[in-house]
Amino acid sequence: MDEISVPLAVEVDPDHNLNDLLAARVARDPDGPLMQRKETEDGPWVEISARDFEAQVVAVAKGLVARGVEPGDAVGIMSRTRYEWSLLDWAVWAAGAVPVPLYETSSAEQVEWICSDAAVTLVVAETPELTALVESVRGSLPGLREVLTIDDGAITELERAGAEVADEEIERRRKIDNLDSLATIIYTSGTTGRPKGAELTHGNFYRLTVNAVDDLNVVVSEPGSRTLLFMPLAHVFARFVHVLVVPAGAVLGHTPDTKNLLADLATFKPTFILSVPRVFEKVYNSSEQKAALGGKRGIFLRAVRTAIMYSRALDTPKGPNLWQKVQYKIADTLVLHKLRAALGGEARWAISGGAPLGERLGHFFRGVGLTVLEGYGLTETTAPTNVNRPGKVKIGTVGTPLPGTSIKIAEDGEILAKGIPVFRGYHNNPEATAEAFVDGWFRTGDIGALDEDGFLTITGRKKEIIVTAAGKNVAPAVLEDRLRAHPLVSQVVVVGDQKPFIAALVTLDPEALPGWLKVHNLPEMSVEEAAEHPAVREALDVAVERANRAVSRAESIRKYTILTSDFTVANDYLTPSLKVKRTLVLKDFAGEIEAMYEGVRSGGPAE
Repeated sequence: MDEISVPLAVEVDPDHNLNDLLAARVARDPDGPLMQRKETEDGPWVEISARDFEAQVVAVAKGLVARGVEPGDAVGIMSRTRYEWSLLDWAVWAAGAVPVPLYETSSAEQVEWICSDAAVTLVVAETPELTALVESVRGSLPGLREVLTIDDGAITELERAGAEVADEEIERRRKIDNLDSLATIIYTSGTTGRPKGAELTHGNFYRLTVNAVDDLNVVVSEPGSRTLLFMPLAHVFARFVHVLVVPAGAVLGHTPDTKNLLADLATFKPTFILSVPRVFEKVYNSSEQKAALGGKRGIFLRAVRTAIMYSRALDTPKGPNLWQKVQYKIADTLVLHKLRAALGGEARWAISGGAPLGERLGHFFRGVGLTVLEGYGLTETTAPTNVNRPGKVKIGTVGTPLPGTSIKIAEDGEILAKGIPVFRGYHNNPEATAEAFVDGWFRTGDIGALDEDGFLTITGRKKEIIVTAAGKNVAPAVLEDRLRAHPLVSQVVVVGDQKPFIAALVTLDPEALPGWLKVHNLPEMSVEEAAEHPAVREALDVAVERANRAVSRAESIRKYTILTSDFTVANDYLTPSLKVKRTLVLKDFAGEIEAMYEGVRSGGPAE
């Protein structure tokens, strides 16, 4: 099949906006919990009812009005994921204005560009350091009137400033927008070039979330449903979820620092988790290393094989046999229940996006008791267009379209999307908007295929397809994802465009390295020393060989180079959503790439 459309399940009044979504939650269950927050890092989770959250939203919205924010104004939010982010987002909407997220990792140049392009009039930043960063470019932003600091009492300051603003003014502003009105401008973190501002409407979020809740009911809206956000709220995936919990009736928590993630998961006890594959890879790798350090690596690996076997058996017509059930029970008693406990003990579902998870990890986590529902989407599609559903899972795919969404595969394999999630265009950029659409379909830039049941599989990015000197088309994502699953590996960039064979740049994970060395009875060493050590090379040789089993010989990695510095957000080789800036890597490491091809003829494939 090359096209599939799923009809809309829930209709929405076209005169409504996101403020009505919050009002409906408050009316339905005013005293029930909407959020939980920690007032200190080590403090308990404090419950916030829908009624109390609504009251604080109104109080902060009044403060924005008092500070001169007019309907339609852009208000910047620059912070890690925390309660105040969600509060400010809903308060800006209550003031009739447009929130514009800024990653807390953004450079001064990026902040200047986004605030200028979106005509931001006020910014609320998390820390004095972020405020100073915004202030450093304020001279070139005549429209930016003020920068407030959350850690210096910005919320209290806004509540105090708005004390004299009448309730009627907020009521008036909350009714100004409709489904077609601009709700936010989210700037793509951009693996190349200057970020583009995707304009998402109230209808994009409202219609998509209520239809997703209807479709994913058992995951997000069962009694007691709750999720802990640790992904950046500046990213569309987390933003979609913090809206979705409102119609779902779920409880939302926030954790700003992933160093505290396991501790926060243990105390918050989410029932569903939102993440990217790299987090699941790290959970697996750290669990294996912990078992190895305790002398139980063999037991752990047997439990892993059993979990995968059991999960695969679930997809067979008869399901697991008696022997498989007995083996699984033993594995669960010895190992698997500990992994569930590490995630809080209540999580049954996870929704993963941003990159392929991989069939093996998907089966492993389902065997643990956490079904990972892989999904797919982009900033321009308000996050998900597709997702696997409970009882309708094909591991290795990103599922079927959500209600109100159509997916089509173009002749060249590009995935095209249409429907309620698709944005209305790029801010101040009609040329880019026109280029992004063909016959009313949004061009995702990804390559994929639909199977006979309408399940979508992602092959890779269209712009990242490598064409070797022999004319072989290679999608690097398959090899990169498999190689990155090794505990020693942090990032991988597969190369070989117009070259005689496929090669790779590999970075080591500095956090995982000490544990790996200890497990393998090797002395402590730096990343630079490890990159040259025979045991490390031997381990990566095996990892490359395993990755190559997924592809043909013409597509396989023949050589690799270990780089001594990792790709990070801080050094600008990763986007804030943890995607490698491939173009920049290829440019800055051109010498290392060329060295892998020295002495090799360029007219055909390597022998």
